[in-house]
Amino acid sequence: MGGPRVPVPRLEGVSREQFVQHLYPQRKPLVLEGIDLGACTSKWTVDYLSQVGGRKEVKIHVAAVPQMDFISKNFVYRTLPFDKLVQRAAEEKHKEFFISESFLQATCKNISSYGHQRALVERDEKYYLRSLGEDPRKDIADIRKQFPLLEGDIKFPDFFKEQQFFSSVFRISSPGLQLWTHYDVMDNFLIQVTGKKRVVLFSPRDAQYLYLSGTKSAVLNIDNPDLAKYPLFSNARRYECSLEAGDVLFIPALWFHNVISEEFGVGVNVFWKHLPSECYDKTDTYGNKDPTAASRAAQILDRALKTLAELPEEYRDFYARRMVLHIQDKAYSKNFE
Repeated sequence: MGGPRVPVPRLEGVSREQFVQHLYPQRKPLVLEGIDLGACTSKWTVDYLSQVGGRKEVKIHVAAVPQMDFISKNFVYRTLPFDKLVQRAAEEKHKEFFISESFLQATCKNISSYGHQRALVERDEKYYLRSLGEDPRKDIADIRKQFPLLEGDIKFPDFFKEQQFFSSVFRISSPGLQLWTHYDVMDNFLIQVTGKKRVVLFSPRDAQYLYLSGTKSAVLNIDNPDLAKYPLFSNARRYECSLEAGDVLFIPALWFHNVISEEFGVGVNVFWKHLPSECYDKTDTYGNKDPTAASRAAQILDRALKTLAELPEEYRDFYARRMVLHIQDKAYSKNFE
């Protein structure tokens, strides 16, 4: 099992002033209830989305197992019309499959987990849409631009300045789909439009327990982790919440989150800049590249480690420990729990 569990607080009827002045500065997750989101929570049915979204082609993730893993890439990308995506993601049993049986068998042979073995017996696929800009290399995602006919249905929480806005990401998930644990470098509101989700979050201060690979955790099964392989994971504190239609989860930048779609669901993430614009990588269209100062510091550290490698092991170990102590003394914050 993982570490101690803490419920994410829920508040109803929060005003902009209350959020900005009292809640936002705490830098902790919070579920907001009763926010005016427009007509989307009642209008965005499977039939309505299929009709309005039409034949616009979208690129999606397709996996044969519920737990998607971005590190091992246990999924494939496919392109299909938006209306077909909605219909296939919502259906309980699939008649058609993107992933061939030979590919599935090869995957299960290489990854001998229970989930993959079960996939051989109970054929299934999970679909996940993370909307992109017109040219993902240059354009950010904004549901109002990529799906203009849906713009009038949804209202974003008016809790940040317009110039801070970064992106609005349209997400559609099959029931049972679980996304890998990761962090983003910008604040965001996860708006649950339809369906239900379970979200587990981890504090940035617990990063040392999450076995990171870039922005992602290598611990895929957070409910039944392999503690022989990931023993420190049991020290990570879990912040948990369930989201239903109309709920809005505030996820502060750098907070790790793992999401399970308990039902077919539609959501929108609204990202905004917590730091001044010049702090962010100008080439980042996803909102997941580390701030430029952090990237420069990591490069400097890599060079320092290469220099340390010139020393014998005994000396390398000693001076590395001194460096860690120096970083802790100079950079670790004492202002957070």
